[in-house]
Amino acid sequence: MDKILPVNGSAPSTVETAHPARPARATRRPARWRPALSGRLAAASVTAFTAAVLIRYGVSVTDMALFAVYVALGVVLPGVLVIRALYHGPRTAAEEIALGLAFGYAVEILVYIGARAIGMPLLVAVWPLTTYALFLVVPSLRGHWRAGSRPATPLWWSWCLALVIAVLVAGSALKFFGTHAITWPGLGASYPDMPFHLALIGELKHHVPPSVPMVVGEPLAYHWFVYAHLAAASWLSGVEPLVLLYRLAMLPMLAGLVVLAGMTGRRVTGSWIGGAVTVVGTVFVGAPTLYLGTNGVFTWGGVPDTAWISPTQTLGALLFAPLVLVLLDLLERRRPDTGKWLLAGLFLVVLTGAKATYLPLLGAGLVLVAAVEVLRRRRPSTNVLIMLGMTTACILFAQFVLFGRERQGLVADPLSFMRMTWSKLTGLTTPSAGSLLGLTLVYLLCWAMTWSGILGLLSRPRLLLRPRVSLMLGMGAAGLGAVLLLGHPGQSQLFFFWGAYPYLAAVAAYGILILLRRARVSPKAVMCSIGAGLLAVYLIPILCGVTIPLSAGQGDGILYRPYLTLVALAVLAGLLVAILRGRARALALVIVAFTTIGLPAYWHARVLSAVDNVTGDDPNPVVRPVENRVIPQGALAAGRWLRDHSGPDDLVATNTHCRLGYENPCDTRYPWVAALSERHVLVEGWAYTATNLSHWRPGLLPEGLPFWDTELIKLNDTAFQSPSQTAMRGLRERYGVRWLFVDELRGNPSPRIGEFAEFRFRSGDYAVYQLPDDSL
Repeated sequence: MDKILPVNGSAPSTVETAHPARPARATRRPARWRPALSGRLAAASVTAFTAAVLIRYGVSVTDMALFAVYVALGVVLPGVLVIRALYHGPRTAAEEIALGLAFGYAVEILVYIGARAIGMPLLVAVWPLTTYALFLVVPSLRGHWRAGSRPATPLWWSWCLALVIAVLVAGSALKFFGTHAITWPGLGASYPDMPFHLALIGELKHHVPPSVPMVVGEPLAYHWFVYAHLAAASWLSGVEPLVLLYRLAMLPMLAGLVVLAGMTGRRVTGSWIGGAVTVVGTVFVGAPTLYLGTNGVFTWGGVPDTAWISPTQTLGALLFAPLVLVLLDLLERRRPDTGKWLLAGLFLVVLTGAKATYLPLLGAGLVLVAAVEVLRRRRPSTNVLIMLGMTTACILFAQFVLFGRERQGLVADPLSFMRMTWSKLTGLTTPSAGSLLGLTLVYLLCWAMTWSGILGLLSRPRLLLRPRVSLMLGMGAAGLGAVLLLGHPGQSQLFFFWGAYPYLAAVAAYGILILLRRARVSPKAVMCSIGAGLLAVYLIPILCGVTIPLSAGQGDGILYRPYLTLVALAVLAGLLVAILRGRARALALVIVAFTTIGLPAYWHARVLSAVDNVTGDDPNPVVRPVENRVIPQGALAAGRWLRDHSGPDDLVATNTHCRLGYENPCDTRYPWVAALSERHVLVEGWAYTATNLSHWRPGLLPEGLPFWDTELIKLNDTAFQSPSQTAMRGLRERYGVRWLFVDELRGNPSPRIGEFAEFRFRSGDYAVYQLPDDSL
C-alpha cells in the first residue's frame, strides 16, 4: 500500500497497488523555500503574460490596476481569511487563493443582491470591510492573517498550473479577444449572446429583483447571479461592464478553476501527477474528431469554448468545485464539522442562481452515493441524506421561485443533439433511424475513449464503492444522460455534461494511475503509448480521408470509417502487446493511448474550426468579420450618451429588433440598445425571453418566432415609421416611454420623428429623441 499525503485535513488515504513491499529509499526533498519561490515566479510570469495580452487587446493599465485591486482586496483576501477559519488543512498558496476567490464571489453576490434591493449598491463593500474588522478585533481570528502549514510541493507543480492558465489566456486572445472588439463597429459583430450578457449586467446594476431589459414587463427566469457579481465589480472598481465582460472578469475565474481542478484531482487520486492529469483533462480533452475539414461539432464545449460566451457556466464551475471538495470531506469523514457545513450551505445557495445545471448533477451523484451505501451498509449515511435534502430543496426553490417554473426551451427530446450533429456532418436534414443510432454509437465511443481511464478502477472494484468515486461517476452519467435525452434550441443540454468534465477527469486519472501501478508499466512504455495515440490522431484522418461536411451523394456510412479503423488498430496493438508483455500491460497502454487521443484531436479540430469565419448558426464563438456585415455607425456613443442623460427607471423605445446583418429573415437576438444604455426597452429583441422560448418547439428557430403581443409591436413600430401625435401619446401615456433610440440606417425610420419628439443627440447612424412629459 502506498501512503498518500493527507489533503485538506482529511485522514490519510491509500492507493492499492500490485507492488510488493520495498525497502525505504532515501530521497532528497527540495528545501521549503524552493517550491514557494518557484510558485511566486510562476505566478509572476503568468500575470505578466496576461497583462501583455490585455494591453494588446485594448485594456488600459488603469482598468487592469483597478480590477486587480478590487479582486485582491474586495474578493480574495476576505475570502481567504474566512476559508482559513472554516476549512482547516494544509494547502498550497494557490489553492488557498482559489478557495478564497470562490468564497468571496459567493458572499459578494448575496450581499450585493440585498444592497441593490434597498437602493444602496455600494453597501456591498461592507462585507470585506466587516471581515477585516472581525479578523483584526477578535483574538481567536487574528491568527488567520498568517498562513497555515503548506504541503510538500514538487517544483514542477506551480509551473504546470501556470502553463495551463497561460494557454487559456492565449486561447482567449486568439479565439475571443481577436474576434470581439470593445469598440464600435467591431463590437457590433459580437457573438449574439454577448450583448444579452451585457444587457443583464446593466439591469443588475440598477434593479433587484431584475427583469428582462429588452422587453418591458418580461420576468427574468434565468440564472442571473453572475450578472450581480459583474454589476458589483463595476460599482466597486469603476471599470465599465463592457470591459469586465469582454476582457477581465473571466480571467480570475479560469485561474481559480484550474487550481481547484488540480486540488480535486489530488484529493481523488492522492497524487500530484493525478492532479496534473485532472487539470489537463478538465481544460484540454474533448471527444475526438477524426475527420478532415474544419467541422468540430463533436468537440464543441468545455472550458476553452464556453469561458467567455457563457459567464454563467464559468462562474458555476468555479463555485461548484469547492462545494465538491467540502462535500468529499463530509461524506468520507463522519465527525461533525460546522465550518464545512456552513461552506457547503453557502455554495449550494449561490449555485441555485448561478447555474441551473449543477445542482441536478450533484443530486444525481448523491443518489448514487446513497445507493452504494445501501448496498454496503443497508442504509445511507446521515451526511448523505442531509446533503441530498439540501440539494433537493435548492433545486425546488430554483425551479419554482427563482425561475418561475419556466423551462427556458429545455424539453424532453431524445437524441436531438445527435440529429443536429448528423445534419452538420452530412449537410442533410433528416436522418434515418439507423443513421441516428449509428452516429449515437460513434459519439458514445468517442467519450468512452476519452474517459477510458475509469476502466482502471475495475481492477480494484472496492474503489468504485468509495464516495469520492461514486459521486463523480454519478455526476458524469447524469451529464451524459442529459445530452442524450434532452433538447434545447441552443443545445444548452450540453452544459450538464460540460459541468461534469473535471470530475470525470479526476476519476479517469485515478483509474489510469491504479492500472499503471498494477501493471508496473515503465515511463518509457507510457511515453510510447502516448506517442501512438498522437500518431493515430493525425494518421487515421489522412488514411480514411473523410472530409466534413460530406459531399453530395456520399452515404453517411463513411462517417464510421475512421472510428472503426481506430478500434481495429487498438485491438491489434493490444493483442500484440498482450502477447509480448502480458494482458495487464496491454490494457494499461491501450487506455493511455485512448486517453491521449482526446487531447490533440480536440484541439486540432478547434484550431481548424477557428480558421473559417462562421455565422451565428454555428455554436463556435467565432463570428463573421465586421467588413462582411452591415454595422451601423455610432451605437456605442449614442448608448453611452443615453445612459449618462437618463434615469435608471426611464423606458426607451427603439425601431430595431433584428441582429446586425441578419435582417431578412429577422434574427431577433438583438439587445444592443439595452446593453449599451443600461435602460429598459419597450420592445427590442425578444429571442432570449422566457415567453418566446415557451412558444418554441423542436424544428423551429426561436430567434425567428414572431413577437407575441401584436398590438404592442405595431404601436412601437408605427411611432418610428409613421409618427403622429396619437402614436407618440400611446407610447408615453400607455407604457411610460421617455426616450426614442433611432437606428437611421435600418428599420425604415421616418424623417418626421423630430416633429413629435425633441432631438437630443446623434452619433453616426443613431439618433436619440426625448418625449416631453406633457401630452403631445
